[in-house]
Amino acid sequence: MSDKLLRVVWIGLPQGATLPWALPAGSPWGPFVADSVDTLDVLSAGESQPADALLLYLPSGAQAQPVAWPALSAACAEAAVIVVTAEVDITTQQRLLSTGVQDVVLESNSTSLAQRVRLAVERRSVENDAVKAYATDLGTGLPNRQQFIEHMSQLLALREREPKPVSVLVFRIEGLQGLEAARGQESANVVRRKVAVRLRAGVRASDVVASLGVDAFAVLLSSTESPADATHVVDKLQRWLREPVTVTGTSVALTSFVGVAQFPKDGRQPDELLRHASTAAMLGAYGMQPGAANDPIT
Repeated sequence: MSDKLLRVVWIGLPQGATLPWALPAGSPWGPFVADSVDTLDVLSAGESQPADALLLYLPSGAQAQPVAWPALSAACAEAAVIVVTAEVDITTQQRLLSTGVQDVVLESNSTSLAQRVRLAVERRSVENDAVKAYATDLGTGLPNRQQFIEHMSQLLALREREPKPVSVLVFRIEGLQGLEAARGQESANVVRRKVAVRLRAGVRASDVVASLGVDAFAVLLSSTESPADATHVVDKLQRWLREPVTVTGTSVALTSFVGVAQFPKDGRQPDELLRHASTAAMLGAYGMQPGAANDPIT
């Protein structure tokens, strides 16, 4: 269990309230540093520092107020949220948990609050790591196919409102499976990681580079004014990929092929664009062989 200092923010405490359930300074589940804000809207407005845990106080009975569900959902995306209340009905509790609240603590169980805050923060950290692992190709650290499609979906939705060309590039690196058979999986992984670094270094921070599998990578160019812009990026990346890779002291030459799809000319849906570019890469529509003309790397 981590002993990291946790920043906790109380939300909605009545003015001058005595807190019999406050987090004890000497708790073995700490250390904690606590602050308070009046409403969830303050957090949504970005007027408070990021917190590890949010303790939302919900009065019951005549003092009860409607839950600000949209603001609560946004808060759950940023921190571990624990609701503290005197009583809560089953329907409301189920909705709180389905919205993303980590725990609901009754005032009568206040002695366990410090433990439950620490455990809620730890659970959320594990969940975040699991989500990150699900969305990441662990061999390269790049987004995986599913995450790449999500990035495409978000960008294409924006481009439907603000029309501007988008380019999707798919690179197929030939020979990785043969390298793995000859020199082992780690040698192939070294090459994949170096290819990932070269692709990432060759595009803008706003562009997305992803792994599509053992020998394929994708690049999402978020804004290209013309087909010539995409061609320029392809040429540059192909020159970078053509440079030999050193694996266990041996120079390995790479052969890469790339397919290009452009929105909206080649499709308007992520799967459609990715399929178009992947097919072109498989057919070797645009190839760069090792030892081609020595253009300068820019």
